[in-house]
Amino acid sequence: MQFANRLKNWARRVKRDGVTLWFAARHPRVPWYAKALGVLVVAYALSPIDLVPDFIPVLGYVDDVLLLPGLIWLALRLIPQPLRQECRDQADAWMQTEGRKPTSRIGALVVVALWVGAGLALWHWWARP
Repeated sequence: MQFANRLKNWARRVKRDGVTLWFAARHPRVPWYAKALGVLVVAYALSPIDLVPDFIPVLGYVDDVLLLPGLIWLALRLIPQPLRQECRDQADAWMQTEGRKPTSRIGALVVVALWVGAGLALWHWWARP
């Protein structure tokens, strides 16, 4: 039971930290490189479409379990501690008032564009004379 609670708390922190990056991307004092990585991570995290669909056995959840938390951790480490805490406080307030994470239509479009690009590249490679 303790393991389940720890896992649940970890998942909540990852969700909150994704929203933290959403606020950090809009903060004027966050360094540009942290914003750039944060925007990419947030666009993917808040996109309703996954790069690797969840119905694919094992691989479908690798991005949710390993890739996304790792990228969130890296992006947060690029933000100075005082700014990170300020953005976390904003994220906590958002999560309490809204009760959900924000969504990103742009993130969904980026993921769809990646799938279309990968499909076109595969078709071009396969259909070569």
